[in-house]
Parts: sequence; structure tokens; C-alpha cells
Amino acid sequence: MQLSSALAFSHILMNQVVDPGDTVIDATVGNGHDTVYLAKLVGSHGHVFGFDIQQRAIDNTAKALQAARLTPQVTLTLAGHETVGKLLTAEQPVKCAVFNLGYLPGGDKNIMTKPATTLSAVKTIQQHLVTNGIIILLLYAGHPGGQQEAQAVIDYVSRLDQHRFQVLRYHFINQINFPPDLIAIQKR
Repeated sequence: MQLSSALAFSHILMNQVVDPGDTVIDATVGNGHDTVYLAKLVGSHGHVFGFDIQQRAIDNTAKALQAARLTPQVTLTLAGHETVGKLLTAEQPVKCAVFNLGYLPGGDKNIMTKPATTLSAVKTIQQHLVTNGIIILLLYAGHPGGQQEAQAVIDYVSRLDQHRFQVLRYHFINQINFPPDLIAIQKR
């Protein structure tokens, strides 16, 4: 057996939680890899809400979805993930949400996720999570501001009521160059 990277482990978690017909969120669509992955998992009767603040990310994701013929079950929104509450109805159940924090790979490293907007989105999504639903956050700390955002997320999730949520931290402790941490919040 070989230990999975944080990214690969996020896919293992998605596979265990997401079923066809579910509603899920890709809070940071980036180049569309997780959006496509989630769209395949939810199938034609489910739905993926995808968010990003950069037009380039939305365009890259739209192309990836078109190539995979998965466009019908995805809504892409050019806005920050903190606006997620504007798209979800009050009673909209969410099975899974995924965040890849930091900046767009291959993009402008000055445009990145921020602790305040990330935590706002997480708190909103928590209100919509179904029992055993999960929020997955990949924390990339190797860029300016990344360590502060990672710490803000860790501080927040560490205080969640253990009777309402289980929180997992998946972290390699002997690797250089700030490998990503994975945080998983599961509703009980």
C-alpha cells in the first residue's frame, strides 16, 4: 500500500460520500479537474455548483466540462465562494463541497483565496450539509498568505462541536515545501 497524496485522498473521500443525484459544490473551480470529477459522480440527475473569481478559471472549467460532455449538470458562477448562499435555496441539501485554497495554477499568484471569504463559505455550506455530508478543504500554504489562511481554517474547524461535526486533518509531516493539508468536515 502507498499513502495517497492529499489531492488523491480528497477523491477517495468524494467517492465514498457522493452518490448519483446529489448536489455538490466546487468552491474554487480553478482548471476544472474537481468540477469534472464531481459532475461524473453526481451524474445527469445531480448538480454541481462551481465558483471562481477569475474568468480564466470559469472558461477553463467550461471547456473541460464540454470535452467530457458534462455541462448540463453544472452551474458555473463567476463570483467568490462566499456568495454560495445566494445560489442555494434555504432547504437545498448539499452532500459535498470541495475547496482548493490558494491561487489558480498557472495564473496570477496575486489573486488568491482569503481567510474571511473562505470561512464565510464554509459556514454557509455547513448549514446545508446533510448527515454524513462532507466539506473538503485542500490547504496550500507555500505562497504568501497561504499559511495565514491555512491557520485560520485550522483554528475554525478545531472549535467545531464534536457532537455535530467530525473533523479530519490529513497531513504529511516529513515533506519539504509545504505539501497541502487536507481538512475534512463531516456532519454527524
